[in-house]
Amino acid sequence: KAPESGAESPKVCLSETCVKTAASLMSSIDKSVDPCDDFYEYACGNWIKANPIPDGKSMWGTFVQLEQRNQLVLKTVLERPITELKAKAEKKAKLYYLSCMDANETIEALGGKPMLELLETIGGWSVAGEFDVKRFNLQQKLQTLQNKYNMGGLFSWSVQEDDKNSSLHIIQVDQGGLTLPTRDKYLNKTANEKLLNAYLDYMTDMGVLLGGEKNRTRRLMEDVLDFETRLAEITIPDEERRDEEKMYHQMAIAELQDRAPFLGWLEYFSDAFRLVKRKITDKDKIVLYAPSYLSNLTLIINEYSRTAKGNETLNNYLVWQMVNSLRSCLSKNFRDTYKGVKKALLGTEGGEESWRYCVQDTNTLMGFAVGAMYVREAFHNESKAKAEAMISDVRIAFKENLKALKWMDTETRKLAEEKADAITDMIGFPDFILDPKQLDEKYKDLDIREDTYFQNNVNANIYTLKQNLKQLGQPVNRTRWSMTPPTVNAYYTPNRNQIAFPAGILQSPFYDVSHQAALNFGAMGVVMGHELTHAFDDQGREYDKHGNMHQWWNNKTIERFNEQTECVIKQ
Repeated sequence: KAPESGAESPKVCLSETCVKTAASLMSSIDKSVDPCDDFYEYACGNWIKANPIPDGKSMWGTFVQLEQRNQLVLKTVLERPITELKAKAEKKAKLYYLSCMDANETIEALGGKPMLELLETIGGWSVAGEFDVKRFNLQQKLQTLQNKYNMGGLFSWSVQEDDKNSSLHIIQVDQGGLTLPTRDKYLNKTANEKLLNAYLDYMTDMGVLLGGEKNRTRRLMEDVLDFETRLAEITIPDEERRDEEKMYHQMAIAELQDRAPFLGWLEYFSDAFRLVKRKITDKDKIVLYAPSYLSNLTLIINEYSRTAKGNETLNNYLVWQMVNSLRSCLSKNFRDTYKGVKKALLGTEGGEESWRYCVQDTNTLMGFAVGAMYVREAFHNESKAKAEAMISDVRIAFKENLKALKWMDTETRKLAEEKADAITDMIGFPDFILDPKQLDEKYKDLDIREDTYFQNNVNANIYTLKQNLKQLGQPVNRTRWSMTPPTVNAYYTPNRNQIAFPAGILQSPFYDVSHQAALNFGAMGVVMGHELTHAFDDQGREYDKHGNMHQWWNNKTIERFNEQTECVIKQ
């Protein structure tokens, strides 16, 4: 409509960025759909038609598209001459990437040899090779696999911030040990029949490739699968683990010994912490998050330990955890054995380019070294300040909305406002990564070579374990990042009352310093608001403004909050 005579013409942005963005938005809209009938289809219908899910992918969207663009940036910087890299850590990252890419086909030439050598080192595996069940000792096997090679199995543990005193680190022990993603994958056998068959085929094929006879290997792997199913039966479902206050049980190692005597816990932890020259006593505190699981696990271990076959299954299960975790470091015939499981889980066998896998793998291991290269290449200096201003505006709007909540009492609302004000934000990347000396210091104990991908991963496991163990007794670093700079994601950490937005997500289409404010708020602002509200959801509300777990909500307010959540559930 033309403006009336004398009226001021509406201001229209005609910059290149505005025109391109407007064209992109308009091309996504399906005008054949009535927005009152299906607004999502109206707003995104043409985008969906123009962006079918690619072969090898189980899902597709703007997050995945941006992740793929970021991977291309990382590929570019990792493939530059090593002389152009600024830090030794960056050079290590490049060597790791090259070892994964395997241009000389060293991985293919070695086949299963690295794994067979490792199996011999840890005492054998009856599935493939020599194993004397009479010499099996669960304590020694766990200490070898978990405390020397940082493998999983039976339970999980690590050093983390104490939820009730977030300034200190403490040992945390929890349930664990399943190979498939959830307990339901094992227990709902009818719905997951294809997956369970594919998993057993995968286990068998791996054992055969390592030298096992097929029929015998399958029988042994059936026993391992049965054992994992027993673990699934005692595993507490995720939906029953959302109340972190109820899960938290602090105790001395001596009490843990009474609760779960299948293992000598003092000997176990002492063995682990010898790696970092720290003494442990039975009076040292731990936090146990799944007491019933550990008690029931003791009963299962006792049952299996009574017979030679049971002990053989325990050993086969624990070694399988290692074999499975290092599968991707072996030749293609080993890697391909997992395709059936992947298809059963995701609906696709995958098949992405090898460079994408290696870029992501390098980012997972040495993300801050890779992040330094990424930031120099793709993150604008002014992005940080503008993003911080956006977070401030979102926080102000959130606090305004708190005033309209009729179910929240006045005292709790005041404390909620204080918590919102206390939330610290981390934007883009940690500053230390751009200082070569500090970056090199972080990765100085990680040994990487260009032609030993399997051993590089073994070294990485040991390095990661030591880095974690070193935290015990040390003050918590409240500016420590839990995501690497190239990551397309964001997070809230309750025990630090902190939100973080890596450089990887602060990219178009989610964020661009040249975008109009409305576009940035409509995309990145939504992510910021999402992370902010985690501080007040059913789990985040259990932590105060200092990041310590305790109840600071009024009981009546908690009741009314739960009533509101039930309304959402029933919609």
